[in-house]
Amino acid sequence: MKIRRGIPVVDGVVIGEAYILDGEHYRVTQRFLKAKTAEAAEQEWQRFEAAAAAARRETERIKEQISGEVSSEVASILNYLALLYEDPDFIDYVRRRVTKDFFTAEHAISRKVSIYRKEWERHEVTRARLADLDDFERQLLRFLLGEQQRTLSDLQKPVIVIARDLTPSQAASLPLEWVRGFVTDAGGKTSHTAILAQSRRIPAVVGLGSITGDAVGGELVILDGREGRVIIDPDPQTLAKYQDRQERFARYLLELDELRTLPAETRDGHLVTLYANIEFPDEIADALRFGAEGIGLYRTEFLYDNENPDPSEEDHYLAYSRAVELLGGRPLVIRTLDLGADKFVPDGLQHEKNPFLGCRSIRYCLLERRDVFWRQLRAILRASARGDVRIMLPMISSLEELLEAKSTIEEVKQELRREGHPFREELPVGIMIEVPSAALLADVLAQYADFFSIGTNDLVQYTLAVDRVNAKVAPLYQPTHPAIFRLLLTTIEAARRQKIPVSICGELSGEPHFTLPLVGLGMRDLSMASSTIPKIKRFIRRISALEAGRAVDAVLTIQNATETLEYLNEKAREIDPALYGL
Repeated sequence: MKIRRGIPVVDGVVIGEAYILDGEHYRVTQRFLKAKTAEAAEQEWQRFEAAAAAARRETERIKEQISGEVSSEVASILNYLALLYEDPDFIDYVRRRVTKDFFTAEHAISRKVSIYRKEWERHEVTRARLADLDDFERQLLRFLLGEQQRTLSDLQKPVIVIARDLTPSQAASLPLEWVRGFVTDAGGKTSHTAILAQSRRIPAVVGLGSITGDAVGGELVILDGREGRVIIDPDPQTLAKYQDRQERFARYLLELDELRTLPAETRDGHLVTLYANIEFPDEIADALRFGAEGIGLYRTEFLYDNENPDPSEEDHYLAYSRAVELLGGRPLVIRTLDLGADKFVPDGLQHEKNPFLGCRSIRYCLLERRDVFWRQLRAILRASARGDVRIMLPMISSLEELLEAKSTIEEVKQELRREGHPFREELPVGIMIEVPSAALLADVLAQYADFFSIGTNDLVQYTLAVDRVNAKVAPLYQPTHPAIFRLLLTTIEAARRQKIPVSICGELSGEPHFTLPLVGLGMRDLSMASSTIPKIKRFIRRISALEAGRAVDAVLTIQNATETLEYLNEKAREIDPALYGL
């Protein structure tokens, strides 16, 4: 029996035979055409065009095959791959190299992809898409070299796929009737392959390092998507244990389904409102199905990408209006643009030495591109005439920034009035508490903001000076650090004194062991990933506000992050043993 640990991506306990999916590596041996003539070059160019068309058709086939299973975010990944085959920069490069320099199509493709790779590796945003680039190159070379696409269509029994890595198109085409889960040597929790696994709800563990060398095809494998554990060739006792866990997890999922229509209410009658975080309007249907009572965070920067780097006011308006319509009167909190740092990087910001401390978010909107901010505010205000829309300003670090942003909103309102556009006059304008200065100034900011929403991801990062996307310092990213709880308490008390709502929309809101202290601190609005709502609702219904308050008292006396985490995990296991005993 071999036990390996990796990064858990999708929860679940599954058991099946190992299916080793070999990587596809194509070596380009012929670099130049044998006959360096215009006729030979034209034939080679036609060969490239045929391969590109076939690769695009294959991507479109996968999109159509899984169209009913995935979110719009996943669809956008596949759209991105399809568009790469028509990228003018790529096509012009290949055509020039083939027709002018007599490169083979394979050599031209590999050279251009190598150029892309060097460029993409320099930036955090594009670095996350390197697997997409590999996928793109492999697809083209496969069709150029006449290789048959590797599929799992011959499967006739449940398996767990084991691979060095899975490209997004491979993850998208896994047949769910036979593939119970997958594990990979490479990968991370935020890769596009991980996003696809989450969207298709395939239990997965990634980043195992050498799992392909440890397993043999046909061996029995246990995949524990909660703990990030993979067990190869388990002994009878271990197998029986996990078979029991697999059955309990199935029952647990059924119990969560039964709770979706019930309120998130503590045992002593305190209601907690659960909202969803989204990137695209099409995610709202899933959010409502999971029990969301509205959208607490609409991340609007996902309107921006390499294909549409400068969306128009109408692009914004149509997206927001669709979200309002789908919500049917429920609240929609729209975060204004948080461009820069680890998100889409607008022109002019690519070369910042420290983008997390640079011209990102509200600074970008007020200092660099007020025209972009103005355009978005017009669209939000216009959409507010259709429903319960609220504006949320990110990365506010001073009163001056808040007042300047609010002044800009008033100027936009005046322009819309002159033009005769209806909008909600008393539209609430709130701010995100994401940096220590905002938390420490919460008593002042609360006098000018209509609500607070605490963004714990950045608050932890900036408070502890730890880059949350840097693996080297990952152990130092500690949400249970005593300083974080003190800042949360300061913010919540300031909001309470000023009688404005305060919510939390970072990843902490979707973790059951943080739910207890959040409720104890007085949080009554939580916003999280849609799929986590049922388990948080279940947890809330099993606690009382009184015991949550006692847990906060205990946490505030603990002086280090590790002991705090151990304490909260222990309390959470006592409250919901089914969740932590799966």
